[in-house]
Amino acid sequence: MATEEVKKVVVKKVKQPPRPEDLALDVASQQMIVRSREMEVETIFDRAQTMKQCSIGVQGTCCKNCAQGPCRLPLPKGGIEGEDTRKGLCGATAQTIAARNFARMVAGGAAAHSDHGRAVAETFLAAARKETDDYHIKDTKKLLEIAPDYGVDITVEGENGEILDRDTDEIAVEVGENALAQWGQQSGEVCTIKRAPAARYELWKKLGVAPRGIDREIVEIMHRTHIGVDQHYENLTQQFSRAAIADGWGGSMIATDLQDVLFGCPYPVKSTANLGVLREDHVNLVIHGHEPLLSEMVVQVAELPEMIELARQKGAKGIQLSGICCTANELLMRHGIPLCGDFLQQELAIITGAVDAMVVDVQCIMENIANVAECFHTKIITTNPKARIESGDTIHIEFDEHTAFEDAKKIVRTAIENFPNREKEVHLGGTFRGSYSTLNDNIINGRIRGIAGVVG
Repeated sequence: MATEEVKKVVVKKVKQPPRPEDLALDVASQQMIVRSREMEVETIFDRAQTMKQCSIGVQGTCCKNCAQGPCRLPLPKGGIEGEDTRKGLCGATAQTIAARNFARMVAGGAAAHSDHGRAVAETFLAAARKETDDYHIKDTKKLLEIAPDYGVDITVEGENGEILDRDTDEIAVEVGENALAQWGQQSGEVCTIKRAPAARYELWKKLGVAPRGIDREIVEIMHRTHIGVDQHYENLTQQFSRAAIADGWGGSMIATDLQDVLFGCPYPVKSTANLGVLREDHVNLVIHGHEPLLSEMVVQVAELPEMIELARQKGAKGIQLSGICCTANELLMRHGIPLCGDFLQQELAIITGAVDAMVVDVQCIMENIANVAECFHTKIITTNPKARIESGDTIHIEFDEHTAFEDAKKIVRTAIENFPNREKEVHLGGTFRGSYSTLNDNIINGRIRGIAGVVG
């Protein structure tokens, strides 16, 4: 009887899922959650209700770093600082295991963010060397501003002692070379960390967390967290702090610098946001991911008269680009192209039925978008050799900086040619148009002291 009662409770819970308004504050998302349930299409909102957290894993004290485990250690009664005799098979304490697990999370995040920066640096250098016709230095003012931070002189002494401006192309090549060198550097310091406030920089040096090289700090985490290596959680904390700084003040900051030089510095623009930016009578191409090397090319191609004419031949009035995740921010701040949604809305965008193609590169791409797309006409296009999707019927169009424009043409053409396959009924959510005035006013009057970006 007890078993039957448990079954009834479980069934009851499944039959009465949480209300959409309890899962999302956004009205457009609520509408798509309702539609997904009507169509029996599973999304992250469904999986979040059925997935149960591991009580040990959520504490960070489950160790899978060798083949003897996994070893699962509940936290000591007094918390991470409490005394407890329970240890892993190798004798690792809960403190050691938690520090190792967190360190590996930092290594993964720093590797992903900084590898984005590496790709940008490689493309920047190719553009500076004139090895690609598709990318060019757009913002020479920003180039000259950042050059000294990379140890590059922007002037040279003439034969008569006069100070002369150096050739911009020479400066760009040297900046690209020095920027790329920050990944493989084995000693010294990542050059951009000196931009930090002087007191903060000196504190990093005092604590021994000033990063030597981006890749070196990530690799050292993987070494230290291997079985039988670093077994002191404070020592591990020092290393993952150094890797985190190598990312934020190294790889990610370098990516920002070079993207601004390649694509131009962003400025405040007005645009729209949310699922309602998708247009029923246009080809909808959603760009999702993190590297603007791809999105910048897609923007250029989508504006070509030949592509607009092809869209009209297929029955559309034009091409609507929109973005999801960090790529969305790049498109928004440089071109005013609307933001279709955030990380949690990537499946919901497809469920509108209006997305003809979603092109993805790296980071934050849910594998399940391929499964959701199979329920609609949407094409999922992967572009990066590091980020393929096994699920669903995905298309892979390899994106290379040396053939970027032609690769982007293939992507845009794929979306256009899929437009006639769209079902007539689409469900679009709302849009949001806001103003900067409230934020600007409160920064100016001092009520807002600063803004923080929280990145997963």
